[in-house]
Amino acid sequence: MSENVLKKDFQKKDVTRLRNLIQGKYGERSSSGIGYTKKEEFYKEGDIWEEDGRKWTIKNGIKQNITKLDTAKQSASFPLFCPSCDKLMKHKYDKPFFIQYKRCYGCQIDFETELRRLNLWDEYEKNIINNDIDNLVIDFESWMEDLINESNQSYITEAGDVERWIGSSKQRLLESKEETIKYLQNLKKT
Repeated sequence: MSENVLKKDFQKKDVTRLRNLIQGKYGERSSSGIGYTKKEEFYKEGDIWEEDGRKWTIKNGIKQNITKLDTAKQSASFPLFCPSCDKLMKHKYDKPFFIQYKRCYGCQIDFETELRRLNLWDEYEKNIINNDIDNLVIDFESWMEDLINESNQSYITEAGDVERWIGSSKQRLLESKEETIKYLQNLKKT
């Protein structure tokens, strides 16, 4: 019969580690290190600091990296609950209405119904249409400026041939631009 004999001597750190495991202290240290230790800084919720060339913050108790795209992420995120009424946004029209009006479909319907009840709907509709036309004019002017300043001396076809076209004059483009802007301005509601 062979006798089971443990031939290893236990060191103090081994005993400490086993004691910690038995007591449920799984993360406790069993030995202390020697050498350089970095100064630990403790931050609280909402603090912003820079470390290793990156910006960090604490949100909901979690350390998070702050990037340049955080504002874009925040504007594109879709919440679970409506910020106006705190109801769950589960209607199929909630997402498009939230993107445009920053509230759920039901809140927007209630808002528009209240405007109609107070006889303010025509003014509201006029403002929406006029703002859309103003934005369209801005986009059109930008597009026309690019077209006018574009060099159109030659074009390359799909076959790779270089064709020289006589482009429209800048004067004609400017006249067309002014006519179109006048037409768009006439579409505004008064």
